[in-house]
Amino acid sequence: QVTLVESGGGLVQVGGSLRLSCAASGRAFSSNAMGWFRQAPGKEREFVAGITWSGERTDYADSVKGRFTFSRDYAKNLVYLEMNNLKPEDTAVYYCAAKLRQDRGIFYRTEDYDYWGQGTQVTVSS
Repeated sequence: QVTLVESGGGLVQVGGSLRLSCAASGRAFSSNAMGWFRQAPGKEREFVAGITWSGERTDYADSVKGRFTFSRDYAKNLVYLEMNNLKPEDTAVYYCAAKLRQDRGIFYRTEDYDYWGQGTQVTVSS
């Protein structure tokens, strides 16, 4: 049984910061690309950030570039999303995702991923 568990969400004021974590259990994801997505009420789930299996390359949605940083800790089987200068439009449930296959590259579509966490709520108040 593979599970991904996100944590670190919460309520923060505009301009504040949060660090989301995603812990994988059941198998190691050290050779798998991973991603962060978010879903606001009434909207589709959207790509936020992706990281290659090696961790050497990341990419971000234009809306978060320069504010969010995706990183991974192979020893702990954890990935992180550091979020700075948060805006009200960042309010959403944030999900981490992992690919089953050991494909190279960064993946941008929800259908590219095989495993999903349950999500963690991020609320940015103005």
